Amino acid sequence: MAKQFSFKVLAIDGKARRGVIDMPRGEIRTPAFMPVGTGGTVKTMYMDQVRGVGADIILGNTYHLMLRPGAERVARLGGLHEFARWPHPILTDSGGFQVMSLSKLRKLTEKGVTFRSHIDGAAYEMSPERSIEIQGLLDSDIQMQLDECTALPAEMKEIERAMELSLRWAERCKTAFGDQPGKAMFGIVQGGDNAALRVRSAQALSAMELKGYAVGGLAVGEPQAVMLEMLDITCPELPADKPRYLMGVGTPDDILKSVARGIDMFDCVMPTRAGRHGLAYTRRGKVNLRNARHADDPRPLDEESDCPAARDYSRAYLHHLVRSQEALGAMLLTWNNLSYYQKLMQDIRAAIEAGTFEARGAEITEGWARGDIPLL
Repeated sequence: MAKQFSFKVLAIDGKARRGVIDMPRGEIRTPAFMPVGTGGTVKTMYMDQVRGVGADIILGNTYHLMLRPGAERVARLGGLHEFARWPHPILTDSGGFQVMSLSKLRKLTEKGVTFRSHIDGAAYEMSPERSIEIQGLLDSDIQMQLDECTALPAEMKEIERAMELSLRWAERCKTAFGDQPGKAMFGIVQGGDNAALRVRSAQALSAMELKGYAVGGLAVGEPQAVMLEMLDITCPELPADKPRYLMGVGTPDDILKSVARGIDMFDCVMPTRAGRHGLAYTRRGKVNLRNARHADDPRPLDEESDCPAARDYSRAYLHHLVRSQEALGAMLLTWNNLSYYQKLMQDIRAAIEAGTFEARGAEITEGWARGDIPLL
């Protein structure tokens, strides 16, 4: 892999940035939404479908892949790209979120974290060095530092302790990552909902001269206004020539508002999880296919969509599949949702290039506010 990791900003509209990350396995057009493939699969989707809706990169999870099938096994089988049949870029989350979400199953020290597997109770040790080692075994293109993500609300002393620990772990991850041509390690800004701590974290990470920077510890229970306030404070402290990734976010509205503050990359389970529970994202807002109003409706979800799931199947059929708990219902609605998210990102990128991001964002928001088509 002779090509190096690079990021270039191609256009700016306000604080919104249109750019491109160039890597040996392909380009990532930014702002980008990364479908979540936690265990080596984007749930209910074929990988060619994921590519077909416009995804340039997907996300895998170090913790879950460590438990099964095991990082060493994936490495023996050719790495995650070969294993999952996804030859394009992959970003791996370090497992830091599980430090928070599985708090009853772990013990945290300066060295790292010891997990009890949520599958069988077996003990595993995850240090910053081991996290990077696992991500290397998976052959991840963008590797995340191990961090401690604090659930909100929390006491300032607890937020500060976790933020400082995450900074020390970032240094260790950087050392463990070393120089991997064509690949990147991103640091993760922590600091909860405290402005001063966010600034300290961002400045300290920026001084490490990493290839990219994530904003973590948001969308973990705080109101959207708090998240946006933290982005307003954090983004100006991060290098303008490096990609900025908002982890675990979010709704289409979250994405629009975060792009407006200078964020370049997103991931979230929301579109795939919603698809498995009968909820469709559309240009008219969210549509709940479980509702009886759709039972006799021959119209599609969106007659203007490029996605066959939205354009070619009746609401009545989708309603039937969802209410009958047929697997095809989850498959079609997830296809629709990921297609909608990627179309939204394409729309955002085009608007930034044209210098019309604010106006286009208002149009998109008005479309959601108008709501779904009326009853027959």
